[in-house]
Amino acid sequence: MSSIDGDVSQNGSLKRVDALRALAEIEEFDFSRSLDKPPRTLNMERQRSCDERSMNELFGVPSPSPRPSSRAENNFRLSDHLDGIYSPGRRSGFNTPRSQYGFETHPSVSEAWDALRTSLVFFRGQPVGTIAALDNNTDEQLNYDQVFVRDFVPSALAFLMNGEPEIVKNFILKTLRLQSWEKKIDRFHLGEGVMPASFKVLHDPIRNSETLMADFGESAIGRVAPVDSGFWWIFLLRAYTKSTGDTSLAEMPECQKGMRLILSLCLSEGFDTFPTLLCADGCCMIDRRMGVYGYPIEIQALFFMALRCALLLLKQDDEGKEFVERITKRLHALSFHMRSYYWIDLKQLNDIYRYKTEEYSHTAVNKFNVIPDSLPEWIFDFMPVHGGYFIGNVSPAKMDFRWFCLGNCIAILSSLATPEQSTAIMDLIESRWEELVGEMPLKVIYPSDRES
Repeated sequence: MSSIDGDVSQNGSLKRVDALRALAEIEEFDFSRSLDKPPRTLNMERQRSCDERSMNELFGVPSPSPRPSSRAENNFRLSDHLDGIYSPGRRSGFNTPRSQYGFETHPSVSEAWDALRTSLVFFRGQPVGTIAALDNNTDEQLNYDQVFVRDFVPSALAFLMNGEPEIVKNFILKTLRLQSWEKKIDRFHLGEGVMPASFKVLHDPIRNSETLMADFGESAIGRVAPVDSGFWWIFLLRAYTKSTGDTSLAEMPECQKGMRLILSLCLSEGFDTFPTLLCADGCCMIDRRMGVYGYPIEIQALFFMALRCALLLLKQDDEGKEFVERITKRLHALSFHMRSYYWIDLKQLNDIYRYKTEEYSHTAVNKFNVIPDSLPEWIFDFMPVHGGYFIGNVSPAKMDFRWFCLGNCIAILSSLATPEQSTAIMDLIESRWEELVGEMPLKVIYPSDRES
């Protein structure tokens, strides 16, 4: 590489590091400091464009100042694909949003909003969510006529940015009510805090009534209860509170109890020696059998994000303080574990290649007894000189080196990744653009073949 190319690459990385400084504080971040701060005035300003709104505002971290973007970052900007720049503006009812400059947005945006409106699900006259998919080519919708918790999150964020929080509030309250239902599968009771994977509205034409039917895993592929639904619910509650400035919803006793029930499940102490969550295959977004049993990156990043949101949402009463202390301890342990053992780059790859196995005692370097021969051949060509990522899974004698998009992106958004790691992830995407992006916004997984 020429010196000019080297300067450009170095400058680009430095700029991204500066921008990502605001996303997280490095290793010594004290998660309990936010508890000592006086209550902050919620930002009610709603007139910024989508490009200026940062997901990291949900966690109380200021947005970085505008700067030039790299090729990888530019492809995530909505305005690069639109003739006009879309602004959420004020509440628009059920109208398609318009540009802040007074002219119509790109036709694809209007089509997208029309499709989103069509997918709305109503319960007793109120919108409570959107169905997972619309397929006009068949009358048999299978399970796509249901409202999935994880699938509704991007729709909810769109409604919040468009000044339509009512549907999000309805969704939060309805799923909270479903959480209180008795959850029983084949005579076995699930934990009290489990949130449903999905729900559907059942119409009774004879009685002219509507009821909700929730799925806690009894209809899921593999009959696995969702681990991620509760985390998405806490995140959405934080997003609603931050977007609207309305703290009354989160402060409701029912919402406070719902959060505590979710946290009780995932913060319980047992035999596990890791701060990560042990999960069954099929319990998260990758709901096909793809070998994600163990401690998948997606769940751990969502877990971290939900804990940070809960830290801001829980009331400082007797019950809340106990959970705040447990959350703070878990955040420290989880961030250290993930940043240390899930992270892989060229240096770490070379270290693993030279590992010794069957090491015992506290001085062991190969703590998870990883067999060097288990390193897949594709990873040596895939790993760039500058770049890295969080691998898919870490468990004794078994590491999943595949790239999972959602887990790595959430790690950046939630500040689980350090600024240096965030930069390295973006460098990886830029270096392996064809493999990770290609003709799509971002591929879910690479490589797609489990055996590759």
